[in-house]
Amino acid sequence: VQLQASGGGLVQAGGSLRLSCVVSGIRLSAHTMDWFRQAPGKEREFVATLTHLGRTTYADSVKGRFTITSATVKNTVYLQINGLKPEDTAVYYCKPSGYAVWGQGTLVTVSS
Repeated sequence: VQLQASGGGLVQAGGSLRLSCVVSGIRLSAHTMDWFRQAPGKEREFVATLTHLGRTTYADSVKGRFTITSATVKNTVYLQINGLKPEDTAVYYCKPSGYAVWGQGTLVTVSS
């Protein structure tokens, strides 16, 4: 399994970003995908899940601001982030549930 995350950057508080994660080695249509993030000096934390049946789950800290979706024909999972806050600053990672594999992630930096 290979994961290529992109879309991060430097944005002002209140701004938006769309993160992408191209997945290879497995079919997205048959797997649950997760987004995690790791802020500087902190442990990695769960952000969102999208099951292969389309069910979503979000961390309380991002509910109402983050949306996880996928495009199975592109084998890509997305994370739309709105209303960015400085505390959202982190490296964001996608991974298939149950797989011990992490890509390089994509860095999101939010300035106040």
